[in-house]
Amino acid sequence: MFRVWAARNKFRYSGVAIVMTTFDLQFDPIDWQQLELLAKLTPGERMRASVMAHEFATALLRGTLRRRFPELSLAELNMMVLRHCTEVRGMEP
Repeated sequence: MFRVWAARNKFRYSGVAIVMTTFDLQFDPIDWQQLELLAKLTPGERMRASVMAHEFATALLRGTLRRRFPELSLAELNMMVLRHCTEVRGMEP
């Protein structure tokens, strides 16, 4: 089980204000069995698993944004994904 805290952020694309919600999640306790499996991998295999997890999360975010904003082009969606993934806290968009 996890607890969710939500905050709203406003983004501006092509003069249109878009409101997105970000979440601060607190996850379940550590999965020691998963950590043991990861510890047995070579550094290259761990890097590959990390990259695949990042690609999966990025694809989920892009799909969510496409459903929320069907009128945006692929380039605009990609810019929203990039902005979300490279957010600098304390700076106004």
